[in-house]
Amino acid sequence: MEKRTSSQLDYITESTIEEQLEAEDISYVELPEVDRNETYITGKRKKFTEEEVQSLEDQRISFLTEEWIVSEFNEPITLPAFNVEAFLNEILEKDVYAGGQYLYWGLNKKTNKLLFFQTFKNKPLYFNEHAMLSMQLNEENQVIGYEQTLLIDLKEITEEGSNQDILPPLKAIENLYKNDYLSPGSQVTNIEFGYYKNIPLSDDIQFFAPTWHIIVDNSENYFVNAFEGQIMEYLEDGVEVHELTF
Repeated sequence: MEKRTSSQLDYITESTIEEQLEAEDISYVELPEVDRNETYITGKRKKFTEEEVQSLEDQRISFLTEEWIVSEFNEPITLPAFNVEAFLNEILEKDVYAGGQYLYWGLNKKTNKLLFFQTFKNKPLYFNEHAMLSMQLNEENQVIGYEQTLLIDLKEITEEGSNQDILPPLKAIENLYKNDYLSPGSQVTNIEFGYYKNIPLSDDIQFFAPTWHIIVDNSENYFVNAFEGQIMEYLEDGVEVHELTF
């Protein structure tokens, strides 16, 4: 009876938020299915060595710090008119150290840079200044170089009790609605699962929480902690705000 009552209450709550969203003419895409249990993850900041990057060809690499490299291509790389993302992935695989670990995010129009996030199990680590790559474009929209940071030893926290149930995506949308981030007539145009940085465990160790990334009206990005439900502060900081040194 307890299980049945709990199930009925869950249905009533879900139906209620669905009705509220419908009344406000707020729509959303088909919601993704994910594993019910997730855990926090950690990673250590990579310290690059000259030996590790010296095999990369047709570019000049310099070090802003041990953990942050800047590279200038010998010749600008012209992007194709179609299938740009696939072409960028080829550049990552061929010309970037551990380039296959990054996922394309989009264009930062302020700095004219293409942004990439490092991934864990094919899920992005959103806006972490120690797990990003940005490709600089010139005025002709050619790639002229990139900046890179990287985390290593990415792993799930496996201590007893670390696995937790995550909020369903509809609950994350509900939290946005109840905190006035969704206006009447809004449309949730995409929702995906990834990780967002929590408080670092130390200077070298980064700490990430499972996170729902929600896009509203194809323009506004929101990040909702998938354990606790709080809306994460969206800071577009890190690698991409710094100007290249050439």
